[in-house]
Amino acid sequence: MAKILVTGMSGAGKSTILAELERRGHRTVDTDYGGWVRPDGTWDETRMTALLAGTADVIVSGTVENQGRFYDRFDHVVLLSAPLDVLLERVTNRPGNPYGRTEAQRAEIAEFQRTVEPRLRRGATHELDGTRPVAALADEIEDLGSPA
Repeated sequence: MAKILVTGMSGAGKSTILAELERRGHRTVDTDYGGWVRPDGTWDETRMTALLAGTADVIVSGTVENQGRFYDRFDHVVLLSAPLDVLLERVTNRPGNPYGRTEAQRAEIAEFQRTVEPRLRRGATHELDGTRPVAALADEIEDLGSPA
């Protein structure tokens, strides 16, 4: 494997893909959980620096303002994307994460897709269609991390 960042909008499927990759035996870090994100909405840079310096193989997921500072430390930056209607349906129905259920949050997701996703796309080395089956997406991410 390699160091891979999976990023994208809320509801794109990042946590679902990460869970599948973890089930397959890969080391994963979902930065939405476990104190990786500081109160200002950015990654804890000291902690992320230590993670990336201390491991050769890890798949990280998240979308935060300062993630671009770490792109050069990842072998691949994968943008997981999906149409807005898919994102909104997923955030409405997902268990364990209440973000996206209010009208204000849904409007925020739409605005972020319009304004943030293009920046993520510019920084990504790969873009995957988040509407594809989870197993197929996990296979592609595994392929990225395999030696050529």
